This record gives sequence, structure tokens and C-alpha cells, in this order.
Amino acid sequence: MKRTAFAFGATTALALAGTAFAGADFQDYARVQNVSPQYEQISVPSRACYSEMIPQSSYRRNDSLAGPIIGGVAGGLLGSRFGAGNGRVATAAVGAVAGAIIGDRVQNRGDEVQYTEREVRRCRTVEHFETRVTGYHVAYEYQGRSYTTFLPYDPGARLPVRVSVEPVGR
Repeated sequence: MKRTAFAFGATTALALAGTAFAGADFQDYARVQNVSPQYEQISVPSRACYSEMIPQSSYRRNDSLAGPIIGGVAGGLLGSRFGAGNGRVATAAVGAVAGAIIGDRVQNRGDEVQYTEREVRRCRTVEHFETRVTGYHVAYEYQGRSYTTFLPYDPGARLPVRVSVEPVGR
């Protein structure tokens, strides 16, 4: 009975000891052999704006009716001095129309077309490409074996590694 208790206790102790070391992790350093940066072309859109001067014309006109009315009355009076009977009415009408046209032209003689320029801002999207480092392919050696990994940083000459120990047969 003492032997069975001892055997049971020894077996339990060995099992617990094996469990204590199973999955034990520790940190060590590996020697870096090669580091290769990996690049990627990235599109970086930007906005390019410029100003452009657009010619613009404007017509300045005097919209008063004084010139045509005065010209029409004067032309009608002048036209009525010629002819006799119905001819006098006809020459007065022709004189009034001609006087109205001439009065309008005289009044608007100072009208002119003005040319100005207006600034217009135009923008467009311009794409240019930048080369950026996306990470590093790292070749390293630990305990005589070679490994590779991809890291977001350059590790330098030594790479910290996690070492895990487990018993064989699990």
C-alpha cells in the first residue's frame, strides 16, 4: 500500500512537472541575415486650381424715349411743310418716322460696347504617385535554422523572438 501511494505520488509529481514546462515561453534574440524593404506605388490625388480671365462685353445704352419723341415731332413738323392735301399728311408721317430714327441715333451716339475681363477660378484633380515603404522582408537565423518573416519595421541586427518549449508526444 505504501508502494502504491508512492507510485501514485511520483506519477502525479512528474505529470505536474511536465505540465509546468509544457507551453513554457521565453524570449531570445535571432541574428538578422537580410532585410529587404518592400515598396508600393500609391496614388495621391490633389487639387490643382488656376485663375482664367474671360473676356466679357457689356453694352451701355440710354433707354430714354426723349430723343425719338423729339425727333419724331420735329420730323413730322418738317415733313408737313411739303406737299399738298393727302401728300402733306404722307410727308408728315415719313418725316415723323425719319425724325424718330434720327433722334434715337443722336441720343444713343455715346452708347458703346465695353469690354471687360472676369476672373474665373477653375480646378481639376491631378493624380501623382508616391513610392512608400509598406514593410520589410526579414531573413534571420536562430539555433542554426533559417527563417523569414514580414515586419512593418526594420529590426536591425538582432530580432527578438519568442521560443516555445513543449514535450514531444503531445
